[in-house]
Amino acid sequence: MSTSAPVTGTVRESVDRAMGRRLLLDRLFKSTMSAGGIGVIVAITAIFFYLASVVVPIFVPPDIEARATYALPGAADTTTGLLVSEEQREIGVRFDSAGEAVFFRFGDGGEIARKRLAVGDGVQITSMAAGERRGYTFAYGLSNGRVVLAKHVYNVTFPGGKRLITPDIEYPLGDQPLVVDERGAAIDRLAFEHNEDGTTIVARTVDGRLLVSSVSVTTNLMTGETKSEVQNAEISPVPADIRDMIVEWKQRELYVLHGDRSLTRFDISNKSAPRRVETVEVAPAGERVTAMTILSGGYSLVFGTDKGSLSQWFLVRRDGADFDLRKIREFTPMPAPIVSIAPEFFRKAFVVGDQAGNFGSYFATSRRLLFVEKLSDQPLVSVGIPHRGNGYLAQDAKGRLHVAAVHNDFPEVSFEALWQKVWYESYEHPDYVWQSSAGHSDFEPKFSLAPLTFGTIKAATYAMAVAVPLAILGAIFTAYFMAPRMRQIVKPTIEVMEALPTVILGFLAGLWLAPFVENNLAGVLMALLLMPLSFVIAAYAWHLLPEGFKQRIGAGWEAAILIPFIMVLLWLFMQLGHPVEAAFFGGDMPNWLSNVAGIDFEQRNSLVVGIAMGFAVTPTIFSIAEDAIFSVPKSLTSGSLALGATPWQTLMGVVMPTASPGIFSAVMIGLGRAVGETMIVLMATGNTAVMNFSLFTGFRTLSANIGVEMPEAGVGETHYRLLFLSALVLFVFTFVVNTAAEIVRQRLREKYQTV
Repeated sequence: MSTSAPVTGTVRESVDRAMGRRLLLDRLFKSTMSAGGIGVIVAITAIFFYLASVVVPIFVPPDIEARATYALPGAADTTTGLLVSEEQREIGVRFDSAGEAVFFRFGDGGEIARKRLAVGDGVQITSMAAGERRGYTFAYGLSNGRVVLAKHVYNVTFPGGKRLITPDIEYPLGDQPLVVDERGAAIDRLAFEHNEDGTTIVARTVDGRLLVSSVSVTTNLMTGETKSEVQNAEISPVPADIRDMIVEWKQRELYVLHGDRSLTRFDISNKSAPRRVETVEVAPAGERVTAMTILSGGYSLVFGTDKGSLSQWFLVRRDGADFDLRKIREFTPMPAPIVSIAPEFFRKAFVVGDQAGNFGSYFATSRRLLFVEKLSDQPLVSVGIPHRGNGYLAQDAKGRLHVAAVHNDFPEVSFEALWQKVWYESYEHPDYVWQSSAGHSDFEPKFSLAPLTFGTIKAATYAMAVAVPLAILGAIFTAYFMAPRMRQIVKPTIEVMEALPTVILGFLAGLWLAPFVENNLAGVLMALLLMPLSFVIAAYAWHLLPEGFKQRIGAGWEAAILIPFIMVLLWLFMQLGHPVEAAFFGGDMPNWLSNVAGIDFEQRNSLVVGIAMGFAVTPTIFSIAEDAIFSVPKSLTSGSLALGATPWQTLMGVVMPTASPGIFSAVMIGLGRAVGETMIVLMATGNTAVMNFSLFTGFRTLSANIGVEMPEAGVGETHYRLLFLSALVLFVFTFVVNTAAEIVRQRLREKYQTV
């Protein structure tokens, strides 16, 4: 008794120490798992907020600051023809009806310089007009039938290391006024356009004639002297009551506003023989057009009326080379009748001043009203925008000038522009378009995320259509019917396939599979359509074989016999494809689809991507689904079989319901893999952002678009932030799908859990 007590105490101490260590390890493991889970949640939340922080600014309204109001620079009793500022928004310029260009400090209105244009002694200015803003040009029509064209320029020097901007006036056509009307009649309406391609001037004289002048300039290389030659033509008949005229940037169209709401378009591409094309009513009955302008690029016209309404019009192709002028969109109206409109230099934006002193800023493509400000209790008779669109100038009827700095970096973005059809310039109808860049300033940004989102869904749909049947049926056979020795070979082999880099699959799909599918299109389609039926026929044939033969093969080894059968079958379909193409499709099915059936065919298409991505996603779904099916307790299947159910009845009634949470998880994880796949869709499709569910056309996905365009996107610009928005859309989509999938999985688990 005396010796057993110490022994018992020692054992108890050992047990206590072991239990203590075990409890410590349990607590440590629990803490580690909790920390890991919390870390995952924190990481996901941080990713979401980072993406949101980049995206949110594109939806924030413009910020207006540094507002100032001061007396109008220059003569107060003259009419303003143009208000703009140079690129740095430091110097503004006002061209007035007295022939002066007054340069002033943008911030406080302090006068910097005055330049009187060379109009000639004893000659009066009878009209004035501004060219497209990016040309920096302005013109005056004179009482002697002549026109002088000026250009405001800003010379930048750095004396003493400090920037100095010196404004000046140049005369692109020479400093002598051009003779537009040889009869010398005063010009009371004027329109012009000047660029590197030439100069076109349209003038209406006081005696009612409408003249079109083409000006060519030659420069003496020895002396530097310029000489202008003018060729004149006359338009007849002349619309009555002309109130405004515009020559578009490429100098092929002339728009004449006359009457209350009539606009006549003339084709002036042949300057010696201008012709009238059409007359349209650009405002509803009962409204009068009070202002008009042409947007940057010279394609779209904007009209404002005495009811405050605003509308955009441009040419739309009708038949062949014929175009019609159509109303494309209307904008949120201003509170009072429109008095003045001015376009931006390069973007499809414009500003408006109304009768009640309200100033409005709009962007045409996104049909977005950026802001409206009450600047005065007087009409805003002239408005303007600095070179970079980062401010505004507005003159009221009392001779006060209102200026401000505007941070307006993302006007192209709106819900409509991102997700709905938009009618872009030069397009025949509204469409979903992603086209983020172009090589000229006429470009209209096209930032529709709809075709990219559609492409993502399309890619996932075709990939899952290939992967789900193969993976699920393969998992069922492997886990439930396959012999154990064969399963030990098949399952690891398929799981190793999951580690294959997708860039390799994309490379093979683009350079080998795509040409193979194109050259064997009929055979590939026959294989996709007839292979399932062939499996059914093969299964029925196996059922008819003698029992002795099937016993020699062994239960669960049927797939080993099926593999050579599949290979022979695929070879047979490929061989039959060419005679079928020759018999029914003229020997070239892709060409027949494109030219006869009217179905676009692209070599790198959705069929190729579906096969390649299906191959990539199948191992993921197979592995998880097979584990779920194989993990169904044997007691359940044994009990079912013992009660007289067949193996197939046991599979469908017991195994599949019990394994359904795992199978559903497998499908959802595979879907997430397909949605986020980048390299395969990047290399195996044409990366065309189109809305077409056809098997034979390509697409562009959100992930591939990010991969392609992120390296060339300017940091902080609209394009850059929209790529982050694409990532946020993917993030939210996968989060919502996975959350819904987890809810469904939990309910399936509760429904079919075993006790």
